[in-house]
Amino acid sequence: MGKFNYTSWVLPQVAAAMLAASAPAQTTPADGGLMDPWPATGSGPYKIVNTASFPGDGAIHDVTVDSESRRLYVPRGQAVLVFDLDTFKPVGAVTNTRAHTVAVDATTHHVFASSSPVAMWDARTLALIKTIPVAGDPDGILDDPASGRIFVFSHSAPNVTAIDARDGSIVGTVDLGGEPEQAQTDGRGYLYVELEDKDCVAVVDSGTLKMTGAYGLGGKGGGPEGLGLDAENHLLFVFCREPATCVILSTDDGKILDTLPIGIGSDDGGFNPSTMEAFSSQRDGTLTIIKERSATSFVVEQTVTTKPGAKTCSLDTRKNQIVLITLERPPGAGQPGQSAGGHQSSRSPNSGSGSLDVLVVGR
Repeated sequence: MGKFNYTSWVLPQVAAAMLAASAPAQTTPADGGLMDPWPATGSGPYKIVNTASFPGDGAIHDVTVDSESRRLYVPRGQAVLVFDLDTFKPVGAVTNTRAHTVAVDATTHHVFASSSPVAMWDARTLALIKTIPVAGDPDGILDDPASGRIFVFSHSAPNVTAIDARDGSIVGTVDLGGEPEQAQTDGRGYLYVELEDKDCVAVVDSGTLKMTGAYGLGGKGGGPEGLGLDAENHLLFVFCREPATCVILSTDDGKILDTLPIGIGSDDGGFNPSTMEAFSSQRDGTLTIIKERSATSFVVEQTVTTKPGAKTCSLDTRKNQIVLITLERPPGAGQPGQSAGGHQSSRSPNSGSGSLDVLVVGR
């Protein structure tokens, strides 16, 4: 989940139009709303089972699923757009919030955005509760049920800021000595945080706010961006960009157990304990599914073709489906990551104008 510069913002009239929209019907992408699914691609049980598209403007990055409340959160420009997870009907927006991603605390029903300042609102009403000034440059964010805290990650120090999920007060900070990307919690008091520039995974005690160790990737992979955690079997799935590899580690001692190939440009990942599968979304338009056969045996089960730029994802644990987002580029603008002439672009592939495309991958 690399950082990027936002170059355009959500227009107020666009956000208003989205909020006023009725439940989307089966339509074409240009009309917004649900679209006919793309055909199944890749040899295996997974396929794109649903899609939706919404017009608009502004950069996007991470998508967040709230499986229990059936909400879908998509930061775009200066707002966090909120959709019904089952119908994709727009249900609201948190405005004046330039966020990278969000985290939902199921106990308090509070939602936090990795914005500056951090925005905190009620998940049920979308009413803003407060804004929380934090140091650094908020990027990733994670809810840790064990400590009752929200952890905000920044590439600049302090690398981690802990916030009380109940009242939004700052509990403390942690310097990791590197640039954090995705993080996961084992639910028992430990966080695992990828350090992109150090090619390792830092271990943090979420109660004491101390870094207790770091597991190197041993030259097997570099530039870690996505992360999956099998907390029950003490396994980390570290999705790297250079080379495009999944490095599988033991959380007990950092021992490297296996490496497997993935698609190009991983930016997000996770693990589904219900299916015993890890997954990584890539900017080349692929979703890699890795099957955990046992605590020591792993295989690439399937590479699903999604869409170029669909590099962030989130798991719907109720339906065992993976939700991804990307931008549908305007005609003549080139594919995500390319200029209009087809050359590679340094601009973020999910910045600027274009319809927001939501893809759902399932069995």
